[in-house]
Amino acid sequence: MKIIMKNYNYPDKNGQFGQYGGRIVPPALEDVLKEVEKAYLELKDDPKFIKELNHLNQVYTGRPNPLYLADSLTSKIGGAKIYLKREDLNHTGAHKINNTLGQALVARKLGKTKLIAETGAGQHGVAVATVAAKFGMECDIYMGQRDIVNQNMNVYRMKLLGARVVPVTTGKKTLKDAIDVALGAFISEPGTYYMLGSAVGPHPYPMMVRDFQSVIGKEAKKQILEAEGKLPDYVMACVGGGSNALGLFYEFIPDEKVKLVAVEPAGKGEDTDYHGLSLSKGKFGLIHAFECLVLQNDQGEIVESYSAASGLDYPGVGPELCMLKDLGRVKAVGVTDVEAVKAFQLLSETEGIIPALESAHVIAYAVELASQLKKDQVIVVNLSGRGDKDVKNVYENLIKQEK
Repeated sequence: MKIIMKNYNYPDKNGQFGQYGGRIVPPALEDVLKEVEKAYLELKDDPKFIKELNHLNQVYTGRPNPLYLADSLTSKIGGAKIYLKREDLNHTGAHKINNTLGQALVARKLGKTKLIAETGAGQHGVAVATVAAKFGMECDIYMGQRDIVNQNMNVYRMKLLGARVVPVTTGKKTLKDAIDVALGAFISEPGTYYMLGSAVGPHPYPMMVRDFQSVIGKEAKKQILEAEGKLPDYVMACVGGGSNALGLFYEFIPDEKVKLVAVEPAGKGEDTDYHGLSLSKGKFGLIHAFECLVLQNDQGEIVESYSAASGLDYPGVGPELCMLKDLGRVKAVGVTDVEAVKAFQLLSETEGIIPALESAHVIAYAVELASQLKKDQVIVVNLSGRGDKDVKNVYENLIKQEK
C-alpha cells in the first residue's frame, strides 16, 4: 500500500479507479464526453487557464477561506482540537462553487451556451445558476420534487439567478431521479453542457470534479502546518457522491499517517432500510454510467437511499472513494439523522456557526472521536456548507420528530 499511495496517479486513461469508474454510455454520449475530456485535459495544465481560475477563486469565490480552530467546541468536548475548513464562507455558501467555476471555463472553451445540472440540497444548483449568470449562459436545473419542498430557499435563489428549475416527479423524487432526468435531457439537447456536481458519473467527471475541488485540501494542508507545525491526525468529511470529501482528502492521500474518514448518512439507522451507506453497505454495480459501490437488494436491483440531508441522499458513491476504501486508505463510518441534528444544534450554540445538515454529519462524528483522543491530537473537518437552507426544515420537521 505504501507504494500505491506514494505514487498515486488515478484514474487511468480509461477513467478507471481500479475496478471502479469508467464510461459506460451509448455512442452518442461517448462522443460528447470525449469532447469534454479532451477540452479539460488541454486546459488543466494551461498557465492562462490556471491563472484565470485562481483569480476567480480569489476575487469571486473568496478563497483562500480560513481553517478555523473551533476552540469553544473543542473546550466543551475536552479532547482533540477540532479545526473547520470553512467552505461555508465561499460565495454561494458551499464548496460547490469551486467545481462550477472550473467547469464553466471548460464549457466556454467548448463554445456551449447552456448549462444543464442536477441538484439535491440545492447548493450545486445555486452554484451552477451563479456561474451561468456570470458567464451569460442559459441554465436548467433538475431537482427532485421532495427536495424542492425541503430546500425551497435554494429554489428561490436559483430562480432569482435566472435559472429554470425543473421538478422531477419520478421515483422517490430525490437526487438519483434528478440525475436520471438531467442525463436524459443532456443526450436529447445538442449544444448543452452537463455540469455534474459531484465526483460521480462517467469519465471525465469524477476526475475533473476532484481536481477542481482539490483546492480545499491544498489550502487546508498549508494552513494546518502553519497553525500546528504538523499534519493532522484525522481528516474527515461527509460523503454523498464524494466531491467535498475528495476535495479535502486528495492532498493528504500520500500522507499515510493522516487518517481519512468518510462520514456517510446512516439515516434512521444502519439496520433499517432508510440510510445512504453506499461505501459501508454497497455492492459493486452500475449507476449513472459508471461502476461503484451501490446500494442493492438481493436481486442486484438498485434500492433507494435515504437521508434527511438532501445532498447525501444518493445510492452510489464516487469511484475514487470506493477504491480508496478497498485499499484501506479511507475509513467509512455512519451518522444518523438524529445525531446530525444534535450536532447541527451543538455547533450553532458553541461556535455561532450554523452548518449545512450534510456537514453536521461529520461534526457529529468529529465530536464523538475528539472526546476519545488526547488534547494534543488534531482533527480537520470539512465544513462543506452553511445551514441557512436547512434551518426551517430542521426546526419544523426534524427537531419536532425528536420531541
